Amino acid sequence: MNNPAALREQPAMQTNTRRRALLAGCSAHAVHDGLTDLIYVLLPIWQVQFGLSLAQVGLLRGAYSGMMAGFQLLASRAAKRWGRERLLVGGTALAGLAYLLVGQAGGLTVLLLALMVGGLGASTQHPLASSLITDAYEPGGGVKEALSQYNFAGDIGKTLLPGLIGLLLIVVDWRTSVTLMGLLGLAAAALLWWLIPAREPAHVRSSKAANTAPSAGSPGGLRALLATGALDSAVRMGFLTFLPFLLKSKGAGTAGIGLALTLLFIGGAFGKLLCGYLGARIGMMKTVWLTESATSLMIILAVFLPYFGLMAMLPLLGLALNGTSSVLYGVVPDLAGPDKREQAFALFYTGTIGGGALAPVVFGRLGDATGVPVAMVTLAVMLLLTLPLSYAVQRGLSR
Repeated sequence: MNNPAALREQPAMQTNTRRRALLAGCSAHAVHDGLTDLIYVLLPIWQVQFGLSLAQVGLLRGAYSGMMAGFQLLASRAAKRWGRERLLVGGTALAGLAYLLVGQAGGLTVLLLALMVGGLGASTQHPLASSLITDAYEPGGGVKEALSQYNFAGDIGKTLLPGLIGLLLIVVDWRTSVTLMGLLGLAAAALLWWLIPAREPAHVRSSKAANTAPSAGSPGGLRALLATGALDSAVRMGFLTFLPFLLKSKGAGTAGIGLALTLLFIGGAFGKLLCGYLGARIGMMKTVWLTESATSLMIILAVFLPYFGLMAMLPLLGLALNGTSSVLYGVVPDLAGPDKREQAFALFYTGTIGGGALAPVVFGRLGDATGVPVAMVTLAVMLLLTLPLSYAVQRGLSR
C-alpha cells in the first residue's frame, strides 16, 4: 500500500528537483560557454605577449575546441561509471583550474597545455547538463521548453563573460583577469555541487519508472538529426565568416561591423529561446521548415540589400539562424533510449561543433575561388538540404 504522506510529497519534490536541475544546467552552460569565448578576447593579447604567429594563434583556439569536441563521447561514457553529477562538477572545476594555469603561463607550451585542460573540462558540460535537464523534466513534461532555456543561457554566458573580462582588462593586467575568471569557474563548480538535485527517494524513483514507457530510440532518426544539426551549424559558421566581408563591401567600417554582429547575436539569443517553445507547440518538422526556409531566403537577401536594409534585417536573421538549434536539441531525448541520452547528446554536440569548425575552412576556399556573394548564395541553397533531413527525423519520431 502506498504511503499517503509520501504521495503528497512527490509533486513538491519533483518541482524542486526540476527547478534545481534547470538552474544547474543553465548555470553550467553559461559559465562554460563564457569561458570558451573568453579566448577570442585574449588571443590578440597573447599574440603580442608571446610573439606568436597566426598559425600558433589558431593552434591555441583549436586546442581548446578540439579537446572539447573530441572528449564529449568519452565524458558521456565515464558518466555511467563515475556519475553524471560528479563529472559535471569536476569538469567545471577543471575549466576554472585551466584559467588559473593560463594566468601563470610564461610561454606557448604552458599556455597550450592549460587550454587543452580547459577543453577537457568543457567536454563534460553539453552532454551531461542536457541529459540532467531532460531526466528532470521528462516525468512532468516540458523537456523542449527547458532545453531552449538551457540553450539561451549559453548565449548569455557568451555575452557576459567576454564583456566582463574586457572591462577587467581596463583596470588590471591580463594575468589577473584570467586568474579571476579561473576563480569564477571554481566558484561555479561549488555552486553546481550544491545545486544539482540529490538522488531521489526510492518511492519517487519507482513511481517514475512505473510511469515511463521503455523506448529503444530511433537510430535512423538520430543519424538524420545529427546530419541536420551538422549542416545547420556549418551554414551558420560559414555565414558568420563571410558577414564582415559582405558588410565591408557595402561600406561598413569597423564600428558598423561590430554593431551588425551585436544585432545578429541578440536576435540569435532570443531565437534559441523562442524557437524551442515554438517547436514544442507546432512540432519539430514545421518549425525547422519555417526557420531554415526563412534563413535561406534572408541570406540571399543579405547579398542584394543595401547596407541599411541589411542592418535592419539582421536581428530577424539571427533569430531564424540560431533558433533551429534549440528545436533540434529538443528532439534528441525523443530519438535516444533513456539509457543512451548522454551518448546521444555527446554525438549531437560533437557533430554540430565539428560541422561549425570545418565550415570556415571549406567555405573560405569557396569564397576565394568564386567571391563572397556566390559563396553566400551557395550557403543558402545548401541549407535547404535540412528540409528533407528533418522529414527523416520526423519519421524517426513517429516510430
